[in-house]
Amino acid sequence: MTKSGNPPSYPHKIALIGNHLPRQCGIATFTTDLLAGLAEENPSGECWAVVMNDIPEGYRYPAQVRFEVNQRVLAEYRLAADFLNMNRVEVVCLQHEFGIFGGENGAHVMDLLGNLRMPVVTTLHTVLQSPSAGQLAVAKRVAQLSDRLVVMGQRAREILREVYGVPEAKIVLIHHGIPDVPFVDPNYYKDQYGVEGRKVILTFGLLSPGKGIETMIEALPAVVARHPEVVYIVLGATHPHVKKEQGESYRLSLQRRARELGIGDHLIFHNRFVDLKELCEFLGAADIYATPYLNQEQIVSGTLAYALGSGKATIATPYWYAEEMLADGRGRLVPFKDSAALAEQVNDLLDHEVERHAMRKRAYTFCREMIWKEVARQYLELFNEVKAERARSPRPVFRAKTMDMAPRELPQPKLDHIIRLSDNVGILQHAKYIVPDRYHGYCTDDNARALIAVLMAREMIPNSDAVTNLACTYISFLHHAFNEETGRFRNFMGYDRRWLEEVGSEDSHGRAVWGLGEAVALAESADIRDAARAVFEKALPALSGFTFPRTWSFALGGIHAYLSRYSGDSEVRRIRETLADKLFEKFKQNATDEWPWLEDRLTYANGKISQALILCGRHMDRAEMLQAGLRSLEWLMTVQTDPKGHFVPVGNNGWYPKGGTKARFDQQPIEALDMIEACREAYEATNDSKWVSHAQRCLEWFLGRNDLNAPLYNHKTGGCCDGLNADGPNRNQGAESTLVCFLSMLHLNRMRSSQIAVEAATEETVISQKEQSVHVQ
Repeated sequence: MTKSGNPPSYPHKIALIGNHLPRQCGIATFTTDLLAGLAEENPSGECWAVVMNDIPEGYRYPAQVRFEVNQRVLAEYRLAADFLNMNRVEVVCLQHEFGIFGGENGAHVMDLLGNLRMPVVTTLHTVLQSPSAGQLAVAKRVAQLSDRLVVMGQRAREILREVYGVPEAKIVLIHHGIPDVPFVDPNYYKDQYGVEGRKVILTFGLLSPGKGIETMIEALPAVVARHPEVVYIVLGATHPHVKKEQGESYRLSLQRRARELGIGDHLIFHNRFVDLKELCEFLGAADIYATPYLNQEQIVSGTLAYALGSGKATIATPYWYAEEMLADGRGRLVPFKDSAALAEQVNDLLDHEVERHAMRKRAYTFCREMIWKEVARQYLELFNEVKAERARSPRPVFRAKTMDMAPRELPQPKLDHIIRLSDNVGILQHAKYIVPDRYHGYCTDDNARALIAVLMAREMIPNSDAVTNLACTYISFLHHAFNEETGRFRNFMGYDRRWLEEVGSEDSHGRAVWGLGEAVALAESADIRDAARAVFEKALPALSGFTFPRTWSFALGGIHAYLSRYSGDSEVRRIRETLADKLFEKFKQNATDEWPWLEDRLTYANGKISQALILCGRHMDRAEMLQAGLRSLEWLMTVQTDPKGHFVPVGNNGWYPKGGTKARFDQQPIEALDMIEACREAYEATNDSKWVSHAQRCLEWFLGRNDLNAPLYNHKTGGCCDGLNADGPNRNQGAESTLVCFLSMLHLNRMRSSQIAVEAATEETVISQKEQSVHVQ
C-alpha cells in the first residue's frame, strides 16, 4: 500500500512467456500459479500468457492464454514478439528452461527476445554449474537481452556471477511460490484417502527416473520393520515425454521391486495429475515428505517448496535447492542413492514425534513469505522497477521490419501428400498429378528418402503415431529390399509386390545406407533405431567394391549420421576412411582452378559430392579435404545461379560438359535438396552465413523464384511438381520431388536454428570483448 492508502500502481499489461496448464510440467504449473497471483494482486491490469507447445496441436487452454507457439517452429517466435509489441505489453516475464524452447539449446527463444520492445524479466528454472559451450552462449545471450534475472535460491545467484559473468545488480532472488494453506494435523485428511491410522510418507510430482523413488522403496522394508503402520504414497502421472518414449516401464519397475521386497501392502500409486486443491489435501495427510532426487544440480524444486510450505517434515538428498531450503533444522539430508540412510532418518522422525512437529513448524514459518500473494507482489514491484529504468533510458526508435530486414518466411512442411502416396508396402514412386500412380510400383531410393523425411519431421507433425507407423513401413521395405544372398539392395518393385531385379544400382544401395544411417541417428525409439541398424550393418560390406562417386557420397552421408550416435564403431570408421579417400583422390586427379570437380561433366546429385567432402574433411580432421568440399560447393553455387540471382540447377537434358554448354532444362527438384544439404554442412563447418543465403536461394526455386517464375510446391497438398521443363512445371507430384521439397524445408529450418545459436555466441563474444576493453582502459 502507498502512504495515501491507495493500492500501488503496477504495469497495466503484463505477459508471461512459458508453459501453462493443462500441459503437464513443472513450468506450466509455475506459470499458471504466478499468472493467477499477478492477476489477483493487480486487479486493474491485464495479465496473460504466451505459451510454448510441445505438440503441434497444442492444448485446451483457458482464456488467459492469448498466444501459442509451436516450440519447434522458428517463425512463430517472431510472430509472438510481433503480437506482444502490437498489444503494447509493458513488461514481459520469461520462464526459461532450455528444454521448453526449440533449436539448439533452446536458441529459438532469442529470436523472440531480440525483437521485443519492452523490458524483460527472466525467471531461470535451470542454472547449470557446468554448461556446454552452446548452453553457456545461449544463457549469456538471454541474460544480456533481459533487464533482470530472477533466481529462486542463493546458489543460483552465485553460479550466475561466477560462471556466466552476470552482474550482481542484474540478479534478483524471489522464492518459488507456494499455495497458502493452514498448518494442520496430518490426521485431518487421512480418512478421505483410506489411510486413517497409518503413518504416511509422500512423494509427488510427474514421475521420471530422475526422481529417485526407487531409493525410498528400497528403504521401506527397514522402515516397515519398525513402523508397520507406514504407507508410502507416490502421487503423480508419468511425465508425458517419458511416457511417450518408455510408456509406464519406470512405474512398473518400481511396483515389481516393491513386490520383490514384500512391501506391496505399504505402497500406494496414484497415477494421475491432480489439481491444486487435491494436491494440498494429499500434502495435508502426509507425515513425512521424501524427495530423494538423483541430480545434485537441481537448482529449484516446486514440489519441495510446496511440501515445506504445507509444514511437512522433509527428508531429501543433498541437491542444491534442498541444501538451501532444509538448512537450520527445516529438514534432513541423506546421501544420494543411500536407502539405509534414508530409512534411518525416516525411522528417527517417526520415533520422535516432538522433533518431527518442531521441524514442521520451522518449515511452515520459514515459507510464509513464499506464498503466491507475496511472490506476486515482489514480481510486480520488480516490473515497476525495470519499467521505470526503461523510461529513464533513451528509448530506441522502433522501425518496422521490411521484407529485406526479416528472414524470408518458409512454408510449414505438410505430410499430407506423403501419406497419400504411401500404403502398407511403402511409398509409391509416381503420381498422376496428385493421384498415386500404381503402374510403376515402388523403389528403394524413395523409401530411403521417406524414412529420413518422417523421422526429421516427427516433432512438427501433429500425429506422432502416424510418423512412427510410416517409419516402420519404410524400414520394413528396406529390410525386404535387402537380398541376403547378394548382400545388395534390390531397387524396383512392382505394385504386385514382385521384385523386378535381383540387384539394384550402386546408387540405390548408397541411398539405402544413407536412409538407414540417418534413421539410426534420428530415431527416438530404440526399436526403430535397432531395426535400422541391423540392415545398415549388413549393407556395409558391399560398399568397398563400388566405383561410382555419388554412391560413395550417399553412403558417407549415412555413415556420418550413424557415427553421430555410435562414434566408437571402428569398422564403420574404417569404411568411412576408405570411401572418403577414394572420393578425395578422384577429386584431386581431375580438379583444376577453372573446373574444381572430380568429373569432366556435371550431372546429377552434384551437391551430395561436395557435402561428403565437407563432412569427411570436418569430422576426420582433414583440412585439405574440407577445403576441396567448400571450394567445389562454392563453384557449384556460382555455375547454378542466374545473373538475376535465382537458382538454376543443371538440366538433365544434356547436363553440363566441361568446356560445353550447360543444359537449362529439365531441372530436377533433387538438385535443390542436394545443394541445400551441402550448404547446411558448409555452414556447420564455417559458421559463414552466406551458406544460409545460398540454401535459401535453392529453396525458393520450389516456391517460384526460378527461370519461369512458376511455383513447384503445392501449398494445399504438400506435394511438389516433378520438375521444371522449358514449357512449365511437370505437374505430376511423385514421391522423389515431394520428399526432396519436404526435406529442403526441414533442412532450412534447422539451418536457421543453428544460425540463431551461432549469432548468440558471436554476440556474446563481441560484448565480452568490449567489456574487457573498457575494463582495461
